[in-house]
Amino acid sequence: MAEPRIFATPDDVRSAVGEQLGYSDWLTVEQKRIDLFAEATGDHQWIHVDPERAATGPFGTTIAHGYLTLSLLPQLIPQLMIPDGITMAVNYGLNKVRFPAPVPSGSRLRATGTITEVTDVPGGGLQVVLTVTIEREGGDKPVCVAQTVTRYSY
Repeated sequence: MAEPRIFATPDDVRSAVGEQLGYSDWLTVEQKRIDLFAEATGDHQWIHVDPERAATGPFGTTIAHGYLTLSLLPQLIPQLMIPDGITMAVNYGLNKVRFPAPVPSGSRLRATGTITEVTDVPGGGLQVVLTVTIEREGGDKPVCVAQTVTRYSY
């Protein structure tokens, strides 16, 4: 089980800028999850949901949607870091997202991250930019690199 880094105070978060956090647990992306994501978003492109056709396509199998991979961040980030004592966390946005490699159905993924920026938010909070890299077991390139922006209220 992943051991998240627990930040007891806002100063602890500030002092961690530039440090790589640990790794999340491995998460398997099964075809069922891909199909459910397709249903939820209306993106039924054959490379995601048609195993027979995808077997003859460029990836040899179905692949997860890039946005599905991105949507795993709320599950993975708490395995990397937990700001203790916050009253609320809000996803403020993303600065940059890239999907350098595909996620074939059945892949195992895990994340790591680095706090790249921390700024104060008026009213008693922090805005934290976390650069998260999601890798695929056996892959040679990341499947997602995202700069997340989260606001934490204390």
